[in-house]
Order: sequence, then structure tokens, then C-alpha cells
Amino acid sequence: MNALWITVALLVAGFAGWPVTALIFRLAKTIDDKADAAKAAEEAGRAAEDPSADVTVDLPPPAAGQSVDDELTAVAGAPPSGSPGSGPAAPTQRILRGGAIIGILERLGVCLAILTGQPVAIAYIVAIKGLGRFAELKETPVAAERFIIGTLTSMLWAAGTAAAVKVIFLA
Repeated sequence: MNALWITVALLVAGFAGWPVTALIFRLAKTIDDKADAAKAAEEAGRAAEDPSADVTVDLPPPAAGQSVDDELTAVAGAPPSGSPGSGPAAPTQRILRGGAIIGILERLGVCLAILTGQPVAIAYIVAIKGLGRFAELKETPVAAERFIIGTLTSMLWAAGTAAAVKVIFLA
């Protein structure tokens, strides 16, 4: 019977953890968006109160390929954007590629470490994950924030699942 509960714990920790992590990411984005909106409103309020904000600035003449009313227009002789001669689209860089697979493996490892009574193994998991992502995290602050939020959420979910199963079913 213990094997059944251990299997259930691993499945719940490993595979049911990604919706929880996605929910926390969404919550963090909502909080960031509200903070950004409040900051913009505060700056707009300060600008409205600032007497030097009443200064008008003349705009520079329109650049080639742009009309006076700020609508983009095609430059004469340039191919349309949808035509084959327009060139390939610029590649986009994804932040923290492979995160879903790494997250599943991380949750399985944390859950297994707690169920087997080897919590020191969690330090190895965190170290391996951090060293593997170090270069990417150093370059991109957004990636670092996402890494921390995802890692903590993932580990707390796995540890909570393992602890609950261990206390309730395996005691």
C-alpha cells in the first residue's frame, strides 16, 4: 500500500505542480501590472501639478517612410511586408527554455528526497538548477525573477505534497 501512496505523491507533486506554478506566475504578473499602473498614475499626477509641464515642444519633421499624422507608409520601391522578398522575420528569444521539463524533474526530485528521508538532496537539486541557468539568469533580470518565483513555488508544492502524504498515509 505504501508503494501506491508514494506513486500518487510523485504524480501529484510532479505533474499537478505546473498549474499551481502557472497560477503563481499569473498572480505575480497581475501584481506587477497593478504596481506599474499605480506608478504611471503617480507620475502623471506629478506631471499635472508641475508648472514646467505646460511647455510645448515642436516635433521634428517626419522621417522617410512615415507620414505627417504618424501613420507608417511604404517607402517607394520597397517590397510589401508580406511578399517573399521582404526577408525573414527577426527571431525571438524565449526566456528559460525547457523550464516545464526541468520543473517536473525538480518536483519529482524534491518529493522523492522528502519521502525517502533525504532532505539534503534538495540542496543538490537547487545547486544543479542554479548552476545550469547561471549564465542566462545573469544576463536577464526578468529571467532571474521568473526563475526564483518558479523554483520556490515548485519546491513548496512538491515538499507540501510529500509531507502531506508522508504524515497522513505513510505514518
